[in-house]
Amino acid sequence: MASEHSRRLEDLSGPEIGERITESSVIIQPVGAVEQHGPHLPLSVDHVIAHESAAALVAEHGDAHDLWLLPTLSVSKSNEHAWSPGTLWLSAETLLAVLRDIGRCVAGTKAQRLVFLNGHGGNSSLLNVACREIRLEHGLMTFLVHPFVPPDQGGRSPEAELGMGIHGGHSETSVFMHLRPDLVHLERADRAVPAGLAENRYVRFGGMASFGWLSNDFGPHGHIGDPTGANAEEGKLLFETSVGLLGEQMAEIAAFGFGRSPD
Repeated sequence: MASEHSRRLEDLSGPEIGERITESSVIIQPVGAVEQHGPHLPLSVDHVIAHESAAALVAEHGDAHDLWLLPTLSVSKSNEHAWSPGTLWLSAETLLAVLRDIGRCVAGTKAQRLVFLNGHGGNSSLLNVACREIRLEHGLMTFLVHPFVPPDQGGRSPEAELGMGIHGGHSETSVFMHLRPDLVHLERADRAVPAGLAENRYVRFGGMASFGWLSNDFGPHGHIGDPTGANAEEGKLLFETSVGLLGEQMAEIAAFGFGRSPD
């Protein structure tokens, strides 16, 4: 028998799936990435942040909201970093097919809610598409959440980064220093903020006019932000705050339903 304290779906036996996964269950699929993050961070950053955030979320809020954790999907759509050897990436078509297949599998249980917890900003648009496709194909209620909303998608970035610390910058580096301090080489970090974009009103990260880009469009090292002042203490606070906010989101997701006007 699986441990009564485990909320990892893979730890359940086949019969237990029918007993413990119910209509109230919320299935969480962490999605990370394996991609370059500049000279100061390893390729595992997005995978680690997605995995650790989801694990902490389920550990702290799983019983309250009937949360169940799926294995982290580590390789995703990272082709903006394809120029850098070692980056692992799926095409948009492949990742969408994988997500739809995961949705099909979840729909084979009694669960009605599937959450993608995304640690890589390059996945966000495609994950929104997947949410709609799975909703249409399988009737699941589908959701997309982030441990940290990327600055180019409405999240915050320190003022010194001009709102554009989107990849391997101050906050992400700080969080990783908290989670995996032995893998951070802050002595290699340098400032790589695309200051020229800050002068634009519309065509900039977070502006009204989006644009296609590759991470080496802004410098040879591929990070975008200023990690030089990152620190583990701030990272710990950011991580713990994020898990708390995700818990609040799960409370609404667990109670969510589509209201319909009477005929």
